[in-house]
Amino acid sequence: MNPSRLFIQRPVATGLFMLAIVLSGLLGLRFLPLAALPQVDYPTIQVQTLYPGASPDVMSRTVTAPLERQFGQMAGLARMSSTSAAGVSIVTLQFGLKESMAAAEQQVQAAINAGGSLLPADLPAPPVYAKVNPADAPILTLAITSDSLPLTEVQNMVNTRLAQKISQISGVGLVTLAGGQRPAVRVQGNLEALASMGLGLDSLRTAINGANVSSAKGSFDGPRRAYTINSNDQLLTAEQYRELIVSYRGGAPVRLKDVAEVIPGSENSRLGAWAGIKNDSGLRSIDGRSGQISPENGNALTPAIILNVQRQPGANVIATVDAIQRQLPELKQGLPESVRVAVLTDRTQGIRASVQHVQTELLLAVVMVVLVIFFFLHSLRATLIASIAVPISLVGAAGAMYLLGYSLNNLSLMALTIATGFVVDDAIVVIENISRHREMGKSPWQAAIDGAGEIGFTIISLTVSLVAVLIPLLFMQEVIGRLFREFAVTLALTILISAVVSLTLVPMMSARWLQPLDQAHGRLGRTIQRAIDGVIARYDSALRWVLAHQPLTLLVAVGTLLLTVLMYWAIPKGLFPTQSTGQLQLRVQAAPDVSFDRMAALQAAAAEAVLADPAVRTVSSVVGVDAANNTMLGNGRLVANLAPRGFLGESQPVIMQRLQAAAQAAAPGVTVLVQPTQDLTVDSEGGPTEYRFALEGVDTDQVNAWAVRLAERLRTLPELRGASTDAGAEGRAAFVEVDRDSAARLGITASSIDDALYNAFGQRIVSTIFTETNHYRVILEAQRDDAASLHALMNLPLRTSSGGTTPLSSIARISERPAPLQVTRVAQYPAATVGFDLAPGVSLGAAVRVIRAAARADGLPQGITLHMTGSAGAYESSLSNQVWLIIAALVCVYIVLGVLYESYVHPLTILSTLPSAGVGALLALWLTGHPLDVVGIIGLILLIGIVKKNAIMMIDFALDAERQQGMSARDAIHQAALLRFRPILMTTLAALAAAVPLMLSWGDGAELRRPLGMAIFGGLVLSQLLTLFTTPVVYLWFDRVGAKFRKLEISSHEVGHVG
Repeated sequence: MNPSRLFIQRPVATGLFMLAIVLSGLLGLRFLPLAALPQVDYPTIQVQTLYPGASPDVMSRTVTAPLERQFGQMAGLARMSSTSAAGVSIVTLQFGLKESMAAAEQQVQAAINAGGSLLPADLPAPPVYAKVNPADAPILTLAITSDSLPLTEVQNMVNTRLAQKISQISGVGLVTLAGGQRPAVRVQGNLEALASMGLGLDSLRTAINGANVSSAKGSFDGPRRAYTINSNDQLLTAEQYRELIVSYRGGAPVRLKDVAEVIPGSENSRLGAWAGIKNDSGLRSIDGRSGQISPENGNALTPAIILNVQRQPGANVIATVDAIQRQLPELKQGLPESVRVAVLTDRTQGIRASVQHVQTELLLAVVMVVLVIFFFLHSLRATLIASIAVPISLVGAAGAMYLLGYSLNNLSLMALTIATGFVVDDAIVVIENISRHREMGKSPWQAAIDGAGEIGFTIISLTVSLVAVLIPLLFMQEVIGRLFREFAVTLALTILISAVVSLTLVPMMSARWLQPLDQAHGRLGRTIQRAIDGVIARYDSALRWVLAHQPLTLLVAVGTLLLTVLMYWAIPKGLFPTQSTGQLQLRVQAAPDVSFDRMAALQAAAAEAVLADPAVRTVSSVVGVDAANNTMLGNGRLVANLAPRGFLGESQPVIMQRLQAAAQAAAPGVTVLVQPTQDLTVDSEGGPTEYRFALEGVDTDQVNAWAVRLAERLRTLPELRGASTDAGAEGRAAFVEVDRDSAARLGITASSIDDALYNAFGQRIVSTIFTETNHYRVILEAQRDDAASLHALMNLPLRTSSGGTTPLSSIARISERPAPLQVTRVAQYPAATVGFDLAPGVSLGAAVRVIRAAARADGLPQGITLHMTGSAGAYESSLSNQVWLIIAALVCVYIVLGVLYESYVHPLTILSTLPSAGVGALLALWLTGHPLDVVGIIGLILLIGIVKKNAIMMIDFALDAERQQGMSARDAIHQAALLRFRPILMTTLAALAAAVPLMLSWGDGAELRRPLGMAIFGGLVLSQLLTLFTTPVVYLWFDRVGAKFRKLEISSHEVGHVG
């Protein structure tokens, strides 16, 4: 059967068929979204509850625990972790990857509704949940500032005019504001003035509640008209609240302004955000309108509202940001002239740069592959015929990618780059064979039909076996599998299309345009032809010597197999390379009991030092506990965006070390941890370090003590850096020990004491102001001067049953005690997280081993489990899968080849070429300091597909010579090796040409691409040197073994027949 005959005979149909593939591919390419990585829809939901003024212990018992009990009953829940901090409860729910996000959301909402009756009655708002994709960083961050307007007014405008409009843009998933300057009316009670009038803060709360309402008042019908009823029942401004009458004393009204200070302020005064941007001259500017540098912000960070935009799953990042950028000028026009909007972070710049680098490498790969083809074929016509398979295959694959819902991203473009070396292989083999028939004197038409028919089965077996190698990648588990499935399918599609082109268009064009390759044109062509003939002659003599010393060659083959196993066991292992994305996250850790003002000052100093670095372009800084950014006041967050780096610019690790040292020097007493933002991550939670593990047990004190102990131990290990934990972090707490008997005599209950304390020190929300566009809170607290010491706490006036007041000290004893700053649990049990980074040159595998060894050496109790999370956990689970992945690829190839050749032995001969490729790949990774990670494993699997081509081409021709020409096995394999030497060398060099740009890649995201190119390059070079000699010897050895088995079968058959 000759699949190419029909296409050679019908050139018009063949041409139109190829045109249809190209047009459909161009159409798909036009609509393919652009992204950093394939879309990984993490089934993770985060539930946040705010309860201002509540301590971590109260949040844990009254808010988090009731919710956890409800969430723990949900089907499909894989992991539930919670953090309870001052005024904030965060419960993170991670579902199995097979769970539907829509079903998970329904379950979460039902659980929140069921647990609502158990939550505190004065909770200002019910728990809210959001679908969180931890792998997705904000695609755009804006800084909004003003020199003349207070930030509360700025946030109000941003909330109503900017954030809402941006949320409506197609592709935008979530818009969040950092900085906490939500407008509010703050009522700060004067405790002494209240006490002198026999009033308490509860009197103010009652008065405000009663005076500010907005409820239905009804309507009525008159004789001729209908009326609705409205009134001035709502107080809207601080001025109106000041005039509010709280009580009467001596017949005179006591207004709110007499016993309290009423000011327009922010809802939470212990939150803040700052921003700084350098312009092209290196000076700092925040002016988003004119680009002018104002004197106020020329030398310092500017207080700002930070607006973060996250995309919807599957949305086109570039198109979404472009749509926002197009609307920004119009949105700015709706803001006052004094409000400036500046872009702090645009993640599309990094994505564009990264994708542009891969596209450049793809173009380089195409050019190098074409040059390799021309070098060997030394004919423009033959080069054109072979090269046309590249654009048709790549463009055609784009159409299929669009139909499958894929995107143009780093991984899919890497697949297309590697495929460049694959897709020409089939065309080269077909052209070379047709040319050989031309050299026999056949007509172009007959040579094309005979040559394509002779090689057709080889092309099919090459393609099917290469696609079979990729099958195990489709079964990779968890998030890693989802990420690399797109890579594998894209590569398989390109290879399949190239096979179609090689069996249809290439023979058709060869029948009309191809000339015999031995008719070299020009001096260059004749020189190249003589060089190739000389190489083949030297290969012939070397092969004769090898065939005369077969035992030695077999020993080399067995040695490479053993060396592959040994190197695989010894090489350092990891999960993913750390990428340079141009964005760094810094965590500033101060003393646990630090105040907000002190923390803001320390972080400002650190941020100034970071912004002063020449490598940094913009900085955003956030301080405070607001659920979206922090759960502890002592942890501040900085995000630094780096200026574009040139080819010879500083490496990211060097910049990270310098920024860390500068920030710590500028803010004495703080610890600064730096980590790069990653496009590729499998984490479901963030932290100050890149890697982390969790300790889980049943005793909180024991778990925290061991977390602190292990963190201290890990700081002494040379393999690790930045070991830290928030476990056991304690601040100072004022403990109120009530004498219940004394309180009962005065008619004071525990509830009234809590109320009084909450009124004075909890930033209590006592009322809500509703407007047409938004709603605002009325906050009650004691005046800051009064609330700043234990003495003021002791003098807090309490209302007695007789109507008078008494100080808190009369019925309670107040003492200082340590208290936890946050309470962490996993699956409702105590847990603690320890974070760590790797020392330079240390692999993740080595770090995981030393951590587990340190835990064993310290005698970690049986009741505490050490569980690697995030990337470290994914590494441990993937480690056991790596060997099985390679074995599965080998088994798939063996089965496919066995079916194609109807033989148990010949597939083993083909697979014998693989150990040399394994040694080359592992050696290349080891010599360049790259650990064997998931990307390297994919390189090894691809090598299985590339290297076996050499053996397939040899064995196909050897078997044909034995069957058709009656040659001996030795002569057949010798002739096949010489005949196929040129196409083997061409296809190998073409694959090398595709791998070289990846191996030498630079710029954003290059760390992800480099190990793939390195593994393929090293494996191809060594395997090419060895398999040209070992494959014929292994073929002959299996032939002798097979002959012995056949003799035994014949003998046993004859004995049975005689018997």
